[in-house]
Amino acid sequence: MSTTVTVRGIDPADKAWLKREARQVGVSMEEFIRHMIREKRAKAEHRASPSEAFKRYFGPENGVELPESGHYAYRKVEFASERET
Repeated sequence: MSTTVTVRGIDPADKAWLKREARQVGVSMEEFIRHMIREKRAKAEHRASPSEAFKRYFGPENGVELPESGHYAYRKVEFASERET
């Protein structure tokens, strides 16, 4: 399964940089770009969840006492007119 992507309008300085970096690593520019995409995707997939990010900036290590984590579920709202029937 091979997919081709063509990118036009790359700044010549960026292309030269890619060429130099690929040469230093000893791979083709295509392989270097594939590696960069895989690396970026892996970082994006391992982003912290909102609760993990919150814990990073708050919590006992930073002087904030957090309540025990619990499971909070949705409770159906009952209206008075529904209870009477």
